[in-house]
Amino acid sequence: MAFHHNSRLPLFVRFSYCHPNTKPFTALQHLALQREEGMGEQDFSMDHDTCASLLQACANSRTLAEGKQLHSRMLVTGMKQTFILGTKLVNLYAIWGSFREAEIAFQRIPKLNVYACNALIRGYVKHGYCGEALELYDQMQQEGVAPDNFTFPFVLKACTELSALQQGIEVHDCIARSGFESNVVVGNGLLDMYGKCGRIEDARHVFEKMPEKDVVSWTSLITGYIQSGQIDEAWKLFYGMQKEGVEPNSVTVATVISACAVQGAMQQGKEVHGYLLKRGFECDIFVGSALVDMYAKCGCVEDARYVFGKMPERNVISWNGMIAGYTQNGYANEAVEIFRQMRLTGIKPNSIAISSVLPSCSRLSSLQKGKEIHDYIVRNGFESVVFVGNSLIDMYGKCGVIAFARQVFDKMSDRDVGSWTAMIAGYGMHGHGEEAVDLYYKMQLSGITPNEVTLTAVLSACSHAGLVDEGSQLFSRINQDYPSMLRERHYACMVDLLGRAGLLDEARAFVNNMPLEPGANVWGTLLAACRVHRNLELGDCVAERFLELEPDNPGFYVLLSHMYAEAGRWDDAEKMRLLMKERGLKKSPGCSWIEVSNRVHTFHVGDKSHPQSNEIYALLGTLAKQMKAAGYVPNTSFVLLDVDEEEKEHILCGHSEKLAIAFGIINTSPGISIRITKNLRVCGDCHSATKFISKIVNREIIVRDSYRFHHFRDGACSCGDYW
Repeated sequence: MAFHHNSRLPLFVRFSYCHPNTKPFTALQHLALQREEGMGEQDFSMDHDTCASLLQACANSRTLAEGKQLHSRMLVTGMKQTFILGTKLVNLYAIWGSFREAEIAFQRIPKLNVYACNALIRGYVKHGYCGEALELYDQMQQEGVAPDNFTFPFVLKACTELSALQQGIEVHDCIARSGFESNVVVGNGLLDMYGKCGRIEDARHVFEKMPEKDVVSWTSLITGYIQSGQIDEAWKLFYGMQKEGVEPNSVTVATVISACAVQGAMQQGKEVHGYLLKRGFECDIFVGSALVDMYAKCGCVEDARYVFGKMPERNVISWNGMIAGYTQNGYANEAVEIFRQMRLTGIKPNSIAISSVLPSCSRLSSLQKGKEIHDYIVRNGFESVVFVGNSLIDMYGKCGVIAFARQVFDKMSDRDVGSWTAMIAGYGMHGHGEEAVDLYYKMQLSGITPNEVTLTAVLSACSHAGLVDEGSQLFSRINQDYPSMLRERHYACMVDLLGRAGLLDEARAFVNNMPLEPGANVWGTLLAACRVHRNLELGDCVAERFLELEPDNPGFYVLLSHMYAEAGRWDDAEKMRLLMKERGLKKSPGCSWIEVSNRVHTFHVGDKSHPQSNEIYALLGTLAKQMKAAGYVPNTSFVLLDVDEEEKEHILCGHSEKLAIAFGIINTSPGISIRITKNLRVCGDCHSATKFISKIVNREIIVRDSYRFHHFRDGACSCGDYW
């Protein structure tokens, strides 16, 4: 009876291997059937062939628990572990990543053999233990076990993952000696290894020598050229493979589309998209995801959304591409909304999705949404991911809660330069210059080297806080320690530091002595300082230099127009506006926004489109009377139009930040902090008015403009009127 069951079993195992959706005839089912047919414990046995077949079935169908039970039964019955059974056990445990059991089974094999080695090496590589895979490969050679065409692809993969180029070259020599260079799978492994290790010419040499090339061969070389930055060569190969009669597969196409994304080559990307439509690739989930990413990176968000909407199936990569696309192109509301939709569909956001959506929360100053995502991070164990922590620090800093940002920073068990930079930048935006400088020095003591962004952040922090001496000393140290990192923007930070402090002569001297040729960034910064301190003589000189460099920068004309208007030079101000019009340049309109009840409300200057406009303007009228009674005098110099004083006051009342503040007062409970964001620098009159409003309504009002944060409390601002 036992022979009857055992003899039919291998055939069914082979059948289940060919049909992966069919559940294999498991060890437990086989043994249960024996019991049903009246076998006692004394007859309860299996031969070696049966066990080998059942172990293979368990490996093929990923049924580790049943494989373990079968192994236990073998041990109980005293079955001897033969060469074949040992190899099958190694294979079963290695596939599942149970390496303790796999290694025990491996050690019990009577004689080291290539089949058992291949099984263990494959398992090591699959589960990321590439160093162990290479150690076993070395052991094989030391003990005289010859690798075969199944060994080399996995060993090459291990070299690739570890960027172990020298060991990969040695493996290549062994392949050549063993006569496996003509094997297409081995050749593909060499192509991938050389390409990803930056040896594209060696990869090309391997490719040219291959007697047989399949679609994987072509794709591997195309990928290598893209990663080495030789996009044109990648395109030649893409078209060349088709001429050779090799049809690209979804991986090839997705790879080529990624090249378009890297280059920003939208036209070529559209050509590839047309090719996909003709061949039916568009429905492939990986191709669709690559198209979404390509269009988003080329700035064609609507095209990305169209492809995304047409995809019959989406995975986390598709959603990530759409979230990142919206965020990178400034569609913050849409990024937050698509993240919400992703969760509603049951797709679990990963760390990339989280780090992509958090900058949109920052842009919207949406603290509530940011907190909700932080809760998700904690619940799903993403707190230990460094770049997620960095995004949280940035989000809290830009949402005006620098204390929360510091809490995240302090809790991070591992920090990189991005972590320190985000925290330093956060301190700078809030005017905490001394804390930023202190943290910068602590970062250096911890062994982290700053990058160019770090230097910009700490120098800007000194500028915002008016730390002229500290900033000057810091710049000198940076010039000594990291001279190769200094760029124009770092010199612009120093010009800003001196200019804000009213040291215009020193700022001009600094520009004249720069080792770099001053660019538009430096001259624009100096021009802004001239406006703040109303130095028209120097401003006219600086304006000439700026105009030479960036004649089509609308910000220049706006700034100069404001300077002239503030000085009463209305004809010159009008001339600047006419020049803008003639050259087709447009100023970015000022707008402010506020989040209330998890919804963002946006206001423009003089805006009356909001459903609560009547209430908003009525409240502003009441506040204006209360402010004047408390000593507020409207600063009409910030109205850059040649109109009477009454009209100027009326215009000031409709500034976007005042509308947002009034909306916040109306729609939030007494005592609740009001947080607004403005896309431009807050004007002096609004700054003064907000101090009075904070005292009248007894609220903290937090305003983030394009330069920094202002925390208004009890009639004072955290910036100390220095901004």
